[in-house]
Amino acid sequence: MQRGKASIGFEDPPLIISYASIAGKKEGEGPLGACIDIIEQNDMFGMDNWEQAESAMQKQAADLALEKGGIRRREIRYLFAGDLLGQLIATSFGTVDLEIPMFGLYGACSTMGEALALAAMTVHAGYADRTLAVASSHFATAEKQFRFPLSYGNQRPQSATWTVTGCGAAVVGKADGKIGNMKETLRIIGVTPGRIVDMGAQDSMNMGAAMAPAAVHTIRQNFEDFGVDETYYDRIITGDLGEVGRKLLLDMMKQGGSDLTNIHMDCGIEIYDSEKQDTHAGGSGCGCSAVTLCAYILPKLRSGEWKRVLFLPTGALLSTVSFNEGRSIPGIAHGVMIESGAMA
Repeated sequence: MQRGKASIGFEDPPLIISYASIAGKKEGEGPLGACIDIIEQNDMFGMDNWEQAESAMQKQAADLALEKGGIRRREIRYLFAGDLLGQLIATSFGTVDLEIPMFGLYGACSTMGEALALAAMTVHAGYADRTLAVASSHFATAEKQFRFPLSYGNQRPQSATWTVTGCGAAVVGKADGKIGNMKETLRIIGVTPGRIVDMGAQDSMNMGAAMAPAAVHTIRQNFEDFGVDETYYDRIITGDLGEVGRKLLLDMMKQGGSDLTNIHMDCGIEIYDSEKQDTHAGGSGCGCSAVTLCAYILPKLRSGEWKRVLFLPTGALLSTVSFNEGRSIPGIAHGVMIESGAMA
């Protein structure tokens, strides 16, 4: 199962059995609004504060993914979940009522890729029949923790991205006949976990530049480990590089001999309308790639429009402490290979 230097190829690929997406009002007004399962018009989600709102969103997304797959909570052996907040408080408070053994994950905005990879590895190794991968972010909680109070009204540079208020959840399990009402299977055929890449970027308002080199490294590693190139995929989909990071990614890949211009897609660019919604470089946050995966990418695969994609969420591994100490911003990107196929 080990492939090359860093990857894993699954001989009996785990399936993405069901999935769900929930997002806020702004995301619902974007290009993917019609694809998202639930659009909450009040970003407080009926709660008393922003952090509780994000927790409520996680629980709702997890329950909806289970409901859509006809799966009961007790059938899920392990939960892999995370968010952007300190000590993962959105996740710990949001999933406590699920009563599922949990692995809390922090990969910054790459967390959905990390969760899917670990869920698939766990299922394939025989440690679980059903697992659940969840990742969320909330604009207000992220601004509060990482940037400025909302009431401050600071000006954002054009390189900045807008943290997505949203959550995606996906059930990953064995191909044992219970796969909901799918006519097409969604198989995780391999993963390429990324390594930390630090090119010395220090501008927290330009995280696309910090994450692009990590995305380039993981894509190249995936190509090398599996003996493929860009023609193997219908789409190579990064998490939240935005307009700035996308340009850097395409330029760096071209320098290495790979032209991704026609097959690259970025979740942060897809989820908002940059001209109408004033989000500057695009979207970001754990929820950015998680929502886009569950609302847009997986349905495209399930319909047969796409056959195979490399899903590559990207993360900027900074904190308020590291930023205030003048440290650089390391990046990471985790690759998940997802393939569609007709039911046997």
